[in-house]
Parts: sequence; C-alpha cells; structure tokens
Amino acid sequence: MNVARGAFRAAGLFSQDRQHPLLSAPRPPTVAIVGTNGVPARYGGFETLAEQLIRCAARQGIAERFTVWCPAPRNVKHPPRTWLGARLRTLPLRANGIQSIPYDFTSMALEAWGRDRADCILVLGTSGTAALPLLRRTSRARLIVNIDGREWGREKWGNAARRFLRWSEVSAVRNAHEVIADNVAIAQEIETRYGRTPHVIAYGADHALDATPADISDLALPDSYALAIARAEPENNLEMILEAFAPYPDRPLVVVSNWQDTPHGRALKARYGPAPQLFLLDAQHEAGRLRAIRERANVYVHGHSAGGTNPSLVEMMPFGRPIAVFDCAYNRATTENQAATFDDAQSLARLLPDLWRPQTATAMGAALAEIAARRYRWDEVAAAYFDLMGL
Repeated sequence: MNVARGAFRAAGLFSQDRQHPLLSAPRPPTVAIVGTNGVPARYGGFETLAEQLIRCAARQGIAERFTVWCPAPRNVKHPPRTWLGARLRTLPLRANGIQSIPYDFTSMALEAWGRDRADCILVLGTSGTAALPLLRRTSRARLIVNIDGREWGREKWGNAARRFLRWSEVSAVRNAHEVIADNVAIAQEIETRYGRTPHVIAYGADHALDATPADISDLALPDSYALAIARAEPENNLEMILEAFAPYPDRPLVVVSNWQDTPHGRALKARYGPAPQLFLLDAQHEAGRLRAIRERANVYVHGHSAGGTNPSLVEMMPFGRPIAVFDCAYNRATTENQAATFDDAQSLARLLPDLWRPQTATAMGAALAEIAARRYRWDEVAAAYFDLMGL
C-alpha cells in the first residue's frame, strides 16, 4: 500500500495532506474548463463561452489562472500551449460524438487528480458527468456544470445514447457543487425534475457586433434575404425552414450550416441546393464574415427546438432585425416573447411577408436589440461565472 501511495505521489496523482483550496490555499484558485473544442472558438456556443471567459479574464489580468482543454489538432506537431495567457492542454480525442465521453472524463480526471490539478473545474455539457460521483468523493476540486439544455432529447441520439445522456444529466445535477442553466425555461425543468434550482447564466451577444465586417463578395449573396445559421441536426428544423422558402422564388434565403458533416445535412443540401433562391453556405467561423452576413440580412429565422439559450439566436438580436423563432419555451424565454413564432413550414411562410414590412421590422428589431443590450453582455456573464468560481 505504501509503495502504491508513493507511486501516485511521484506522478502527482495523490496527496493526503492537501487542504480545500478555496478555504486555505496560499495562492488564488485555478480553474480548468473542460468539454469544448478549445479556444479560440471555431465550433459552437460552448467554445464561444470559453473564449469569452478567457478574454474577460485577460482584461482583468487573471487569464493565467485558467486552463482550457482542447482536442489535439491534426497534423500540428507543436500546438500552442497558451492563448491570451491561459494554458492550453490537449488530448488525442475528439470533443464531439461518442469520443466526447472519454474526452470529458479524462480531462476532468487529470484536473482532479493530476500533478497540476485545478481548484475549480468548469464542465461544459454532460457527456462525461456520469463520473461526477467519483470525482466528488475523491477530489477537492469545486465542480461547476453547465448542463447544456436537454441534450438527451436531441433527435440525433439513439435510444442507448439518450439513456446514457439522461443518466449523465442526473449525475451532474446531483453531484456538482454548482449547476448552471443558460435559460430560465431549462432551469424550471431542472427544478421540477430534480428539486434543485440552477443558477441561470445566459450567453453574451455583444461580441457579434464588435467584429469588423469582412469582405464577403466571394459569396455572391442577393441584396435582400432572410438568414438562418444552425448546425445540420434534425432538432434545428432546417428542413422546415427550407420547405417554407422553397416554393417562393422571390424570397431569397441564406442558410449557413455544416452541411457535409452529417447525413441529415448532406441530404438537405442535395434536395434544396439547386433552388436558385436558396443559398446554402458552408459553416463560417471568422467573426468578421459572420458580422457581414448578419448585418446584410433583412430577417432572421431560428429553428432550434432543443437546448436553452441558443448562441446563434442571441448573436443576431443586437443587429435589430425582425426574427421568427420556432415556438418553444426556450426561444420564447430568450426573446421575451418579442419574436414572431412558427411551428411548421406553413406558419413560417405566412409570417414572412409581414416581417419584411418596414414598420414591423423596425419595431420588432428595436425590441430584440434592447433585450440583447440588457441581458446578453459578456462582462456580466463572465462576472457571474467568476463569482461561482471564487475568483
């Protein structure tokens, strides 16, 4: 037994004398962010959240307290070890799909038990949170989990995956020191289902307007168009949106998505791509190009039906455009019932003429921009996270 303890100590994986860091540490607490594709953001909402937390930490001079876990980049012999002062650590696993489970668990384990273990672990999503009971019992790290909406309810998962993700959600809610929901409707569901009230912290949107518009002349977009930005997953209802626009050659629609990454996306692009009024663009990650695409749009259409406060929706709200959202509790909460709602292709098609009218567009756009300025600011989001982290 003594030999085993000595081996663990030599590897930095065991310490019987370490006191709780937030009570007696002689240094400021350190934070590890796990569960993302890394920074800077080039994938989705959690990556944007991680990036903006690091940016805010850098402005406050505390970025060196953060570690962000990232998938090891392909064909890069020496990946960067820091970004804006935060440390980057990599694993040879993908952060998405089935590999997200060992990716999340391994990064959490190394931060909980490793040589340079963190005082606080921010877990974004529930892929690896089935391990939280073990971490809670054997580690002194403060565990904070953003549960990412209703992940187990997404259509892309099979029955076995849904059961696992539901179990992971239960584990996260019961074992995390702090639970975060990004939407009041999600928080109400968690409270009803588990009897625990999460902290409600949404996303920021001001970064979408901070970027300098880039040249997008290579996209050859029409002068007037509706816009949708979403991953090509069934629960984002891109098929419904495309069906609403397909019969009307005088209603241009631009959709930005990862068409080639999923069978669903490839099927939609093959079916609707030939229509001349439908512009099906590949995913755009450069902030300046996204700003230019957004600010030229006349109307925004948001089809997400799962999750909570979807970043793609709040990032459009500051632009002051009228928005039509799929009718669900999450989207109504995000927009404070100020957006138009639809529940099928026919109801969306009926909404569109009114959304293009100047009077409607001005009034709705101003209301949504005011909500974004009041609720979706990164400095306030970061302050709420930093408070939970003890920074």
